[in-house]
Order: sequence, then structure tokens, then C-alpha cells
Amino acid sequence: MVYALFFLALVLAVLAVYASTIGWLWFWQERVLFEPTPLPHDHVLSRDPDVHELTVDVPGARLSVLHLKLARPRGVVFYLRGNSGNLHDRFVDPDAFRAANFDVVMFDYRGYGKSTGQIESEAQLRADVRAVWARFEPQYTGNRIVISGQSLGTALAAGLAAELCLTGQGPDLTLLVSPYSSMRALADELSPWVPRKVLRYPLHTAEHALRLRGPLTLIHGDCDELIGIHHSEALRAAVPHAELLRVAGAGHGDLHLFPGFAQAVATALGSVQ
Repeated sequence: MVYALFFLALVLAVLAVYASTIGWLWFWQERVLFEPTPLPHDHVLSRDPDVHELTVDVPGARLSVLHLKLARPRGVVFYLRGNSGNLHDRFVDPDAFRAANFDVVMFDYRGYGKSTGQIESEAQLRADVRAVWARFEPQYTGNRIVISGQSLGTALAAGLAAELCLTGQGPDLTLLVSPYSSMRALADELSPWVPRKVLRYPLHTAEHALRLRGPLTLIHGDCDELIGIHHSEALRAAVPHAELLRVAGAGHGDLHLFPGFAQAVATALGSVQ
């Protein structure tokens, strides 16, 4: 009888810890998904003369934006970044875009870098993406448009590109770097003990990619330890016209350090007609 009561108490304690952990994840999952590094407002993000710093106001926040603006660009890459750091450490290789003669627009999500506010929902995150793009879209009428995202940003990029396709103004290329098929699928792999309904940021990539009408290029390191390349392979299988460029030996955080990555970006942008 004593052992039975002890076992029951142990089970109840484990269940209580599990329930507490699940509750914490529900209310505070932004702390798990997003890893911002704030910056002081007077921090200079770039000293390159062709890179301009500006802000875009959205409800409840002001977003920090960098704009690589060339003299006579072929078009623009609207680049949605990953989940950590800030523009200072993510806007690291503008030469690849200069060489391809493409402008670049990249912004920090709420709470990242010099952006104010905080991320509260996927709907808010996607609305911010649309707001920043709306600020720059008129400048590129008649130019080539590339909607791109890396890691976290791939679901946001695929969603925006799909929305633009519905208006008849779809991008000339959607470029996804280290994409996941969905955050739910990735969470199932990394934390299978967490119920799916707890995730408030499903962030579907494949679902939006299926609605794309133009070219889709995927770039992925074949040694990615966080988002396995099988996610890109699944996207490639679901979207028959997609092209997958593999970067041999590259992982997740070091992808940009491999020469194969710069070559893949050049190949993708060079294919834009």
C-alpha cells in the first residue's frame, strides 16, 4: 500500500511538472522561438555608402530597416531573416547582391536590434512583413522582384510571395534558404513531447509554397543539424518546379561561410529573367 501511494505521488508530481512546462510554453513560447539581440538606438548598422538605414512604423512599434540601394539595379531582394541576432550581424554579405546587381531590403522583427515592440502572434508578424514590403514595393515597379527568407523567415517569405501571386503581381523568384516545411513539423522533430496544439506559431512554408506561380529556389546545407535538408527535399517533392541547390558540408549557422552558398545565391539571382 505504501509503495502504491508513493508511485501515485510520483506520477502526480511528474504530471504536474509536465503540465507546468506545457503551460509555460503556451504563454512564453516567444522566448523559445525568437532570440533577439537588442541594440541602442544610436548604433550605426552599416557604414557602406550604398546601404541606407530607415524605419517603418507599424501599429505599436517602429521597425529598423536596411536598404542596399544601387545606381541601376536589376531589381530587389526582400530578405526575411532568421530568428536570432539583429541586422548588424545578419546583413553581412551585401557584396553577393551587388555582384548580381540587386538591391536588398532587410528589417529587424519587433524587439530585434533597434526595432521596438515585441512579437505577440504570427498574424502580427506577417502583418509587419506586409507593411515593410508595402513601403518599398512602389520603388520597384517594372523591376525584378525576389522574395527571400532564411530559416525562420522562409515561412514568412513563402506566405508573402503567395499573397502577391493572388494579386497577379507575384515575384520573379521566391528564394528560400534553410527552409522548414512548417514550424509544426520541425517542432515534432525537436520536441515530440509537446502537443501540437500548444504551438501558437504553426508557420507553414509548404502550404504557401504550393500556391506559388513563379520560380522557387531552395538553398540548404546538406549537414544542417537544426533544420535537416529533408525539409527542403519535402518542399522540392511537393512543388515540382522547385529547384534545390545543396551546399556540401554546410550546417545551419555556418551556411553563409561556405563558398558554395555565395555561388548558390549567384546562380539563383542569375536565373531571374
